[in-house]
Amino acid sequence: MRRPSRARWWLCAVVACVLGLGPAAPVASSGAPAFRVHVFRFVDRSRTIRLPDGRRVPRSLETVVRYPAAGGSYPLIVFGHGYTLTPASYDSLLRAWAKAGYVVAAPVFPLENANAPGGPNESDLVNQPRDMSFVISKLLALNGRPTGVLGGKIDPSHIAVAGHSDGAETALAVAYDHRYRDPRIRAAIVLSGSALPGMGPFPRSGPALLAVQGTADTTNAPADTSGYFGLAQRPKFLLWLFGASHLPPYTDEEPQLGIVERATIAFLDHYLKGRPLRALSEAAQRPGLTRLTADP
Repeated sequence: MRRPSRARWWLCAVVACVLGLGPAAPVASSGAPAFRVHVFRFVDRSRTIRLPDGRRVPRSLETVVRYPAAGGSYPLIVFGHGYTLTPASYDSLLRAWAKAGYVVAAPVFPLENANAPGGPNESDLVNQPRDMSFVISKLLALNGRPTGVLGGKIDPSHIAVAGHSDGAETALAVAYDHRYRDPRIRAAIVLSGSALPGMGPFPRSGPALLAVQGTADTTNAPADTSGYFGLAQRPKFLLWLFGASHLPPYTDEEPQLGIVERATIAFLDHYLKGRPLRALSEAAQRPGLTRLTADP
């Protein structure tokens, strides 16, 4: 009997531990709508990875999907994790988006994740924008099957990408880079990221952008965020987190994590659900903690 891959076992174990239930069990909290979690294994047989023993195998993308349990269709967010990490690191943020009424899909990049065969390999970053597009396509195909887990849950006309660190570079590329751009994307959230080398100019008419950057980040220089943000076309927003470093504001550091959760939801609610934009300023403007640059 074939043993499951380490990454697949790890993700399933994380889902079971977090929920205390099976992978498609409902999750509820006081004052928030219930959501469900399912782990999919998507295999892109048109592209491969090289294993430490030299073998080439198709690119496999374990994808954790949180989706509202209530009926209806919801905007889709595809999230990219950072180098040497997994989606589990961002559990609180991803849960917050699902509770706010979004389908949230978080693939495990095959060679950059913490459990990659032979150890994480950052040179695979250039392949991740196409991983994101592939995951979008697979999810929309499942959405079209009325009897499936996701049947009808996704509103295919309202799709966003988001990511942190290398995952943020991935999201920026698939949203704006002419080499990878996916026209289905309506909004992008870039958490402490930068542009891939050779990206070129931003499109004149692209997705709405929310960039978030800690001023004390020593991994991704704040100047990198200022650089790509200055080149981006409107609508665009830049949320500075005073004194924040690279990872904690998106995982467990408060009050920064709460600010990021509320600001990103307000941004998505406006550009994917048509709700008032003033909620973004209300969520993001915290004297002494943040500064928001807005060009709607």
